[in-house]
Amino acid sequence: MAVQVGEIAAWIQGRVIGDPHRVIKAARTLSDAGPDDVTFLDNERVLKPAMRLQAAAILTRPGLLSANGNASKFSADLTNITIIETADPLAAFVQVYQRLHGLPPAPRQGIDPRAVIHPTVRLGRDVEIGPGAFIGEGTVLGARCRIYPGVVIGRFCTLGDDVTLYPNVVIYDGCTLGHRVTVHANSVIGADGFGYRQQNGRHEKIPQLGGVVIEDDVEIGACTTIDRGTFQPTRIGAGTKIDNLVQIAHNCRIGRHNLLVGQVGLAGSVTTGDYVVLAGQVAVRDHCTIGDGVVAGARAGIIEDIPAGQRVLGEPAMPEREYKRLVLLFMKLPEMRQQLEQIRKHLGLA
Repeated sequence: MAVQVGEIAAWIQGRVIGDPHRVIKAARTLSDAGPDDVTFLDNERVLKPAMRLQAAAILTRPGLLSANGNASKFSADLTNITIIETADPLAAFVQVYQRLHGLPPAPRQGIDPRAVIHPTVRLGRDVEIGPGAFIGEGTVLGARCRIYPGVVIGRFCTLGDDVTLYPNVVIYDGCTLGHRVTVHANSVIGADGFGYRQQNGRHEKIPQLGGVVIEDDVEIGACTTIDRGTFQPTRIGAGTKIDNLVQIAHNCRIGRHNLLVGQVGLAGSVTTGDYVVLAGQVAVRDHCTIGDGVVAGARAGIIEDIPAGQRVLGEPAMPEREYKRLVLLFMKLPEMRQQLEQIRKHLGLA
């Protein structure tokens, strides 16, 4: 698909600086863009000395390429590149990319006759249910839900409007999903929590009788598991985004607008505040409380409560500044050991 720069600017309500008739054939990232491509730049931190830029056009924030000499960081001559200024270059580039390269919207499929739907199920308008899906007794689906092939939804579940469940998602009995929830392939919501007690030399299972409540606008990645509560539901707050391969154990209460990155593991009864960020492979011990706005760096091991607003790193997790100080000391250990040996020799102790 070939379009002129002026057309692209009209799509995103941008301002053209340069030739509006320049022909664009593709949208590519800054490092990959060629002489027929449009690219984007929304942050001067990505600029590197003598970075080459061969694109025909670039989407950027007003004044970004002229401010603080940023234009001089390109080895290319920007006079040959058409600039499209827009308030949000990334969002604009997404829109342009979708127009130039995106797949056409999938046609609405309705309800496939190969789906198995209990007669007591209540379906909202315009739902789509793919082949091989199963929906159990008493479950309610809101309007415009999209249920992909192989999905299993148990008994007495409630799904809000515009819920999307990708292939092979499993929703156990008695779970509730709010509006605009998306669950990616092979994730499991509502499996039994890992609850046992030792009696007479054996591990006896504690019945897991609570469900899972997922509030509005939550997105859950592929192969993630969220266990049902023991007596009260495990709860995921509105707007939270959960990556692939995350484990959330029984009785957890996740706040609003959290970001849980890949391979995070939360033991039972963990509570997080709002706007918490747990980076990749963060592990949290059971019954810990993490305050609002906490950011835990990758592979942090949280074994005690973290007050609101802290940034923590390391295992066990500690305040970021303290952890960095310890890392610097650790790097100096070989030198300190050598100095210690010299002192021992000087004192005749070696």
